[in-house]
Amino acid sequence: MISKNEIKLIRSLALRKNRKSEGLFVAEGPKVVGDLVNAGWKPVHLYDTEGAEGATPITEEELRRASFLQHPQRMLGVFRLPEPTTDEVPLPRGLCLALDGIQDPGNVGTIIRIADWFGIRDLYCSEDSADAFGPKAVQASMGSIAHVNIIRTDLSCLVDRMPQTTPVYGLLLDGSDIYTASLETGDALVVMGSEGNGISEALRARINRRLLIPSFNTSAGRAESLNVAVATAIACSEFRRRGL
Repeated sequence: MISKNEIKLIRSLALRKNRKSEGLFVAEGPKVVGDLVNAGWKPVHLYDTEGAEGATPITEEELRRASFLQHPQRMLGVFRLPEPTTDEVPLPRGLCLALDGIQDPGNVGTIIRIADWFGIRDLYCSEDSADAFGPKAVQASMGSIAHVNIIRTDLSCLVDRMPQTTPVYGLLLDGSDIYTASLETGDALVVMGSEGNGISEALRARINRRLLIPSFNTSAGRAESLNVAVATAIACSEFRRRGL
């Protein structure tokens, strides 16, 4: 049985300030919980309506009261957040992504999943981006949060520390066609801007490689932009297609 206090704790983890103070986050469903466990994340609490080994039994009604999902998926786990590092934020190694002010946690989670698919291990997030360990972002990652290193930092300071020769790509309306532009090998950072405002002015000034995903629809009334997660997938696909 799950206690009322345990349900209260779980529900409180909807807020980032509570996740930060408790050092905990929630994952739901056998797929997401299973991927975290298989990657070495040990649950602080694990609840399962089917009585899995090592889990606390929970009824369907109790799970509905604790869950953040409209349709709860049998299993819920409470995990510890990664320990904050006191070391200097590592510089990009290989192809890395940076999220600048991405507000929608669903988009953040989907981009984590995209990074995992394309073998991108480091994902830098600005301080004003949605928390990657919020319930919606964790769920949207579909377990990929277990395989991607999430680094929350000041992106402008990060870029300032990088060698000037390191490419900092940004998806911008005045960029070069990504399908014909020269893309460099080695360490690189690809910056994705917020859904409404794009890349911030401070970070835009630090981008040294501007890219554009062209529209192939020239008719009036066409879509004005792409969803940021879709744009991220297209960009990652083109980099990987070229073997970068």
